[in-house]
Amino acid sequence: MLTEITGCSALAELATLVSVADPPAVDRWNHVEDGFRDWACRPGLRERLRAHLRSLSPREEARVAARSRETTTHFAWCLRDEPAEPFTFWLHEYKPQRDWRRGYADSVHNHRYHFCTVILSGGYVHERFTARLAPDGTAVLSTSLLRGGRCRAGEWGTMLAHQFHRIPHAADGTMTFLVKSRAVSPWSLSYDPDTRVSHRHVPVESRLGELAKQL
Repeated sequence: MLTEITGCSALAELATLVSVADPPAVDRWNHVEDGFRDWACRPGLRERLRAHLRSLSPREEARVAARSRETTTHFAWCLRDEPAEPFTFWLHEYKPQRDWRRGYADSVHNHRYHFCTVILSGGYVHERFTARLAPDGTAVLSTSLLRGGRCRAGEWGTMLAHQFHRIPHAADGTMTFLVKSRAVSPWSLSYDPDTRVSHRHVPVESRLGELAKQL
């Protein structure tokens, strides 16, 4: 049985659980799922994460803030990002529904990375889709709903980079914890079934080398 650990060492423990694999765990996502489920579904996860946040030094707090970002639907807090590790660890704090703007979690989209997630509080409606892509993979031509339902606190799941989903609604106060792989694709895609408009999303940091050419 794993020892109950609090604070920063708890995230270090999770990093060890999901990283030990040959070949690398990012290529064997079932290994990551197993380690994440065993760690995240033990009692007291919210308390362990709360202890981690309270243990941060001012310098560490500044690093977390610098790595984190705001989206149109939630705040994404990066709790751990060690360059030598093939994963990062995040808290997603969903905004009240009245503050959502269209086009992020509520669009049909995929991700550049694989991830596992567990709902800490609240809950949301989660829908999975199949998607027909353009031959070059840069646009979504159409989507079809596979299944959907309401997910509640304590439930966990996984998404691979090529899979499409959306969260059309989240209860106020919803928070989730995630382990994300490093990027396995240079971009992600989103699609609005109502307007049939597709967008390709390229991370800003990958465009730094092109910046001087645009001046």
